[in-house]
Amino acid sequence: MLLDLDTLEALRRQHPAWRLLQADSAALVASFLHRVFVLPNQRVISQSDLAEALEDTLYTVREQRGGSVYPKSALEYLNDWAANDKGWLRKFYPPLTDEPHFDLTPATERALAWLETLTQRSFVGTESRLLTLFDLLRQMSEGSETDVGLRVLELQRRRDAIDAEIERARGGDLMLLGDTALKERFAQFTAMARELLADFREVEHNFRGLDRRVRERIALWDGRKGALLQDILGERDLIAESDQGRSFRAFWDFLMSRARQDELTELLERVLQLAPVVDMAPDPRLRRVHYDWLEAGEHAQRTVALLSQQLRRFLDDQAYLENRRIMDILRGIEAGALAVRAQPPAGDCMGIDEIAPAIELPMERPLHAPTPKSALQSTRIAAGDEDLDAGALYSQFIVDKAALAQHLHRTLQHRSQVTLTELLDARPLQQGLAELVSYLSLAAEPGRAVIDDTLEDQVAWTARSGQRKSARLPRVIFSR
Repeated sequence: MLLDLDTLEALRRQHPAWRLLQADSAALVASFLHRVFVLPNQRVISQSDLAEALEDTLYTVREQRGGSVYPKSALEYLNDWAANDKGWLRKFYPPLTDEPHFDLTPATERALAWLETLTQRSFVGTESRLLTLFDLLRQMSEGSETDVGLRVLELQRRRDAIDAEIERARGGDLMLLGDTALKERFAQFTAMARELLADFREVEHNFRGLDRRVRERIALWDGRKGALLQDILGERDLIAESDQGRSFRAFWDFLMSRARQDELTELLERVLQLAPVVDMAPDPRLRRVHYDWLEAGEHAQRTVALLSQQLRRFLDDQAYLENRRIMDILRGIEAGALAVRAQPPAGDCMGIDEIAPAIELPMERPLHAPTPKSALQSTRIAAGDEDLDAGALYSQFIVDKAALAQHLHRTLQHRSQVTLTELLDARPLQQGLAELVSYLSLAAEPGRAVIDDTLEDQVAWTARSGQRKSARLPRVIFSR
């Protein structure tokens, strides 16, 4: 991007990061958000917890600088920072909760990262970054080489170098990194790990922006569904097939491998026990940084799932026809809300009558009615002469739902989607209909699977009696 005068003036007026840096309370906002979000790698914080933490911070500041500084309450400051004219926090309601939650915006995280670069660094490493640059150039050169002969020569050269290093190691000549080199590489790892978490937040922001545009189009759309659907799916595919989308998908597939997770855990444990690294007093949360990556990636995946749910509701013709009048009213409300989003009306724009109290007088309460007693007649039980098989009483079994979920998780590590029939082909039903119902119970969990009513699959199994049974059910598609 060219940093000309007009571009910079537009950024100064519109970009939340620039507005944060030039705000009068920039020091308070930046220090507080950095302490509660960035340092502990916290993604989402509830309103009550965040307001309590900010109230403690404001109390400490007022004790030091006087009670007149920062006169507003913590909740007022949080709502102000999340307003459209600020854009430093994102205020939203997670599913199945009525309490607001807050998250950093990518612009705020950029501003905090830039502020970190202004502080004087006690250690500036250059060797590891130079080696990283060389390694990147080597990867690009080798990865784009189409000449088979040159590729074979390069692989043989690397093999000869590895063989020579193996011989030196057998002779006791080990090439070890010094304390300075270890500290330099660990500092670079720490910085890149934090940058990766910030990248996840930006990817989630892009998908959330797409979801917002989809909702706006659905609210204002009056034409055919097919045209809108083609437009929406085209934009969704454009993001997924972009360089950023492909990189995110490749990273997610790499990190979802159980072997890679175990390898990362083992490497982190070994590195954090090295004496030079221990002297640097690293953050203990680095031991689980790869799990923080997984959690951040799951937030982005949930945003994509919300987009799919929005499209599914839009395509539900039956619900659309049954609630057409309600949909027209809601679209009118949404269109009006979008029209005044940039300039909300002043004053009270909505009111509600005071709720009347429910009065119940003592004499209006019903009198106590005693429970009638049932008359029981004792009769002698006569012993029967029927000879029945009691084996059914002892042939009970329990379906191990955790084992079924583990089988599903292992399958999804190598594939992004799998149908129920494909799961059963790899592991047939052992306990008949009860095990099939357990699979359907897993599919009914939120965000676990999609049920396609337009397609039908047939599942077969062998009962304990040897009888062959089958069942027809809608296609169930499990996804990550």
